[in-house]
Amino acid sequence: MKKLKLFSVLFFLALTAIQAQELTQTIRGTVKDYDGKFPLIGANVIILDATPIKGTAVDVDGNFRFDNMPMGRISLKLSYVGYEDRYVQNVVVTSGKEVVLELTMRESLSTLKAVVVKAQKKKGQVKNDMALLSAHSVTVEETQRYAGSFNDPARMVSSFAGVTTNPEGNNDIVVRGNSPKYVQWRLEGVEIPNPNHFGEVGSTGGPISALNSNLLANSDFYTGAFAPEYGNVLSGIFDVKFRNGNNEKREYTLGIGALGLEATLEGPFKKGYAGSYLINYRYSSLALLDNLGVVDFGGVPKYQDAAFKFNFPTKKAGAFSLFGMGGISGITEDDSYQRELSLSGGRTFDAGIDYVYDQNNHLYTAGLNHVLPFNKNTFLETTVAYSGSGIKESEFENRSGSILNVAGISLRDSTTGQFKTYETNFMNSSITTSMKLSSKLNAKNKIEVGVKNIYNQNDYYEEFLNSNTSKELFTSIDLKNSVNSVRAYVGWKHRLNKDITIVSGVHNFYVPLTGENSIEPRASIKWQLKNGNAFNAGVGRHSTMEHVSTYFAKVEDENGTTSEPNKNLKLLKANHFVVGYEKRFTPNILGKIEAYYQGLSDLPVNSNPLSHYSTINESDGFREIPLVSQGTGRNYGLEFTLERFFANNYYYLFSSSIYQSKYTSLENIERNTRFNGNYAFNALVGKEFVNLGKKKNKTIGVNAKLFYIGAQKIIPLLRDEQGGIAVDTENDKYRDFSKAYERGLDDIFQVNFSASLKINKRKTTHEILIDVINANNTKANLQEYYSPKVEGQIEYS
Repeated sequence: MKKLKLFSVLFFLALTAIQAQELTQTIRGTVKDYDGKFPLIGANVIILDATPIKGTAVDVDGNFRFDNMPMGRISLKLSYVGYEDRYVQNVVVTSGKEVVLELTMRESLSTLKAVVVKAQKKKGQVKNDMALLSAHSVTVEETQRYAGSFNDPARMVSSFAGVTTNPEGNNDIVVRGNSPKYVQWRLEGVEIPNPNHFGEVGSTGGPISALNSNLLANSDFYTGAFAPEYGNVLSGIFDVKFRNGNNEKREYTLGIGALGLEATLEGPFKKGYAGSYLINYRYSSLALLDNLGVVDFGGVPKYQDAAFKFNFPTKKAGAFSLFGMGGISGITEDDSYQRELSLSGGRTFDAGIDYVYDQNNHLYTAGLNHVLPFNKNTFLETTVAYSGSGIKESEFENRSGSILNVAGISLRDSTTGQFKTYETNFMNSSITTSMKLSSKLNAKNKIEVGVKNIYNQNDYYEEFLNSNTSKELFTSIDLKNSVNSVRAYVGWKHRLNKDITIVSGVHNFYVPLTGENSIEPRASIKWQLKNGNAFNAGVGRHSTMEHVSTYFAKVEDENGTTSEPNKNLKLLKANHFVVGYEKRFTPNILGKIEAYYQGLSDLPVNSNPLSHYSTINESDGFREIPLVSQGTGRNYGLEFTLERFFANNYYYLFSSSIYQSKYTSLENIERNTRFNGNYAFNALVGKEFVNLGKKKNKTIGVNAKLFYIGAQKIIPLLRDEQGGIAVDTENDKYRDFSKAYERGLDDIFQVNFSASLKINKRKTTHEILIDVINANNTKANLQEYYSPKVEGQIEYS
């Protein structure tokens, strides 16, 4: 009995000690040269928020480490002889996961005798040091924090000036009035297919992202005047990076929510080796509930995705990394409606139609990256990757009803078995090989030279039922093709002095299919003035291919002859001009204004001189019509941003854009593009309440986003002089193409809201998040359709 009492007392004391123990975590990372990427041995790293202030020096491998750091947010100061001081703020420390940072410092151009450098605290700086303007840093913490982002980086960037999204709910990215299909997605420097579930052919967006924020490192998003490295892009670039896994300790992340049930695993391959693995898998929550019989409704979206990164550093052969992601998705929708079908002999079939629509998608990317340093200033980066995507859509009908005679009297009931009315199957794959040589010549100059080859292969098949009385499918598309493209570039960054940086270069884009060779010069400058002021400007020529199937579209003329008239289409081209000014009012508050003009040329338009059609008004797919590269366009606008970076437990962001997006086809009438919303306004604000609860281990966060965007333009239905519907159903005429894109319907005002509770335990962090899109229940008309069974004959989406 005495032993039991003694054990109870010891257990109680141990438990009390554990509860009283302050929750701590390890903070570690690397410090390297900004241009050369070599370790800065001996650099000082100081934690400013610690009491007393804590500091350490970087070791021979470029590593630093702080153990037993308390929970919360911290700020770091980096200093090194001959380098500009750097401040890193808003680093989140939790008990459940080590903080591993990859930091860089910029070499100073001033000598110690001449001047003492006082660097600004530059938050939001992008990873690519060759990008000086129209660039945004996308952090994982912001992606998870911004209301309405749903941990989706594509939704998060719609808060930036000049960027809007699809008001129907997809995460399409519309940059400065350009079609979202001209946004380029990249993963670890490789161009990848649309990284979204349920994406359409030729699109770059979708309802649900397959990119999981648990794997992402800080990434870059560009809206114009791109650096010399980037090619085959017209409007925007999302350059996504995966972080390395923890190379010292195994860590696990589990999550369940509206988007899925997921798990992330990371850790070292073995003790003492700097290599690491990072693996994630997610399965649709609704699909799981549907499989268990908990939910029962038509059109359950089912999807799953996985991603990984394996890091293999070596002592002499450089660093290797193997990365990849993939996803599959599918949805089946049922619908029923009435239709009167004409039969032979003057009879009709009054049918009840059971309609079944089935869609299945897949996407994948796998690549191997190798970085080989020749010396501390020069390295060669080589990447080989294989990517692909596909979509299969099928439509089935099952008819049951009564066969009527001429007088409308029922002759007999009839039922047909389910039969296919439509099917399309699109498969795309590509092999990418690239090499980049980067050399820091000295503190003032850096050179980059690169070459990339992309071999793209497509297989597209489409068939449909061309008669209501027949069950035979007609093949409308059956094509297999391949397209190769070669890009090469050279870029030079020159720091004229400590305040002025110039980046110049040229990108060359060659397409063997058409024999076109596009030489694209680019230049940008950033001038850091006194008192936190900065001026920047940039010019550049850019080009892109249309979706590859556009070139091989089979078009049938009035004589029934089929041809492929679009094989000789030119690259779409855009000349970008950007000027900007920014003011850092305080270390945490930044104001920025940017004006731009984009002159577009060689746009594919309908060869019919009376047609309004241009491919730049499409967000996905392609049409079987003859095109010529004779369209033009222009986008211009003004963007404003005022941002208070997260500090003292709160932040805000205000951004606005006023813009025009125009195009001209062979009809020689300048029209709005479909994506010309004219204006967009965003307001984001958030606050954290920290050190809550008896143990002071809880944090509550609240965030809100309000945005107001102009309506995308439409092609209206035909109307008479009094405004009534005047469609011609017999001749299949519904739209008034003479008024194409003159106006839109309703502007969008929406409020998003999120709230989170974070609880730190000894070795675990729990977080509960509620993210509400359209909290104010906005209802707006986006598109109009003719519907004879609806009062007024107009139906709206």
